[in-house]
Amino acid sequence: MGHNLPNVETIEDKGELLAIVYRDADWTPGLTFCTPDSLAIQAGCWFYPAGKKLAAHYHNVNERQARKTQEVTYVKRGRMKATVFDTANKPVREIVLHAGDFAVFVNGGHGYEILEDGTQILEVKNGPFTDVQTDKTLF
Repeated sequence: MGHNLPNVETIEDKGELLAIVYRDADWTPGLTFCTPDSLAIQAGCWFYPAGKKLAAHYHNVNERQARKTQEVTYVKRGRMKATVFDTANKPVREIVLHAGDFAVFVNGGHGYEILEDGTQILEVKNGPFTDVQTDKTLF
């Protein structure tokens, strides 16, 4: 399928985008959107010099429809292993995320293992979270 995303590693299975991995070393000056516009979630990386001012703003009411939850995990400190699964729950790949790395989980499944004591992860996803029975299928 080949997604034209700058400086990102993609994990795909049979042409379906499963995850996007953005490493700490991948950041480039300016604003980089690390996700395609087709996703329900959008990740943008800011990398500006001191003194850069961004216009004050608020976001207008603009209804969007998301049919499923997509998730971003950012490793603030430590290390985490993520296993990426296809839509049939078969493992496709394992990745280790270090401090400064993040991944966007788009389709299929994912599981996590914390690899170091003191690891801190920021999780961001479209919400609100309803409950495990409604929002997740555990396997």
